[in-house]
Amino acid sequence: MDVERTVANHYTRGDLKQAIDKALPGDGSDAAALVGIEEFHIGGREATAELIAQLSLRPEMHVLEIGAGIGGTARYIAQKFGCRVTGIDLTEEYVKVADTLSKRLGVDDRISFRQGSALAMPFEPASFDAATMLHVGMNIGDKRALFAEVARVLKPGGVFAVYDVMKSGPGEVTFPVPWARTAETSFVADPATYRSALEASGFTPAPERGRRDFALAFFRKLRAQTAEKGLPPLGLHVLMGETSREKIANMIANLEQGVIAPVEIIARKKT
Repeated sequence: MDVERTVANHYTRGDLKQAIDKALPGDGSDAAALVGIEEFHIGGREATAELIAQLSLRPEMHVLEIGAGIGGTARYIAQKFGCRVTGIDLTEEYVKVADTLSKRLGVDDRISFRQGSALAMPFEPASFDAATMLHVGMNIGDKRALFAEVARVLKPGGVFAVYDVMKSGPGEVTFPVPWARTAETSFVADPATYRSALEASGFTPAPERGRRDFALAFFRKLRAQTAEKGLPPLGLHVLMGETSREKIANMIANLEQGVIAPVEIIARKKT
């Protein structure tokens, strides 16, 4: 089985729509109820908002969301900035759920989702004004090929926002973690590797921003809330399945030991 198929299988639950429907109140159109599950990255909506705020998005822009998951970041961009957004994800189930939720929330006129690989995207050159990628690169080994493909579909001068878990110190990642069951599909790299690959692909990256302290504070808050109230009906545990506790515990341990940290890099395609 190739790496992409293994990655897609890792994220596939099989009954995700039914699980979300069961936990959603009313007719399933309550956007606030989805916030805990639709942002599958460290820091959730707060991390999304802080990253996207740096991009100077405008309503006339067309934004590409790479690794769109069930569509949380795409919907946030469309609703907050009025942009048209296209999301792509490797996992077919995520794409179907993203479509369903966007229709329920009445934003499908500005958002579309496609199933596909970030290494061979089904888009014409220079199709997008901006691109975002949140917690995706950890599943892709060839960062240079990834960023070359992003550069291909971005217009000259287009901005590209990356928020990934990166290697931050010595030691090996303890598995399983949210993005991988084993090292077979985990390709965590350090910020220097990202910057080099971005530069080789025609981007000018700004200095990275490490978010380790932010991540640790996020998980402390999550632990306290879980201890007080238990797991919410809709949280990332619904996406991660039965091994969610182990994955999150390992993520926290890897962070505390300084092996990994989430990092932001904002880059711009050269004109």
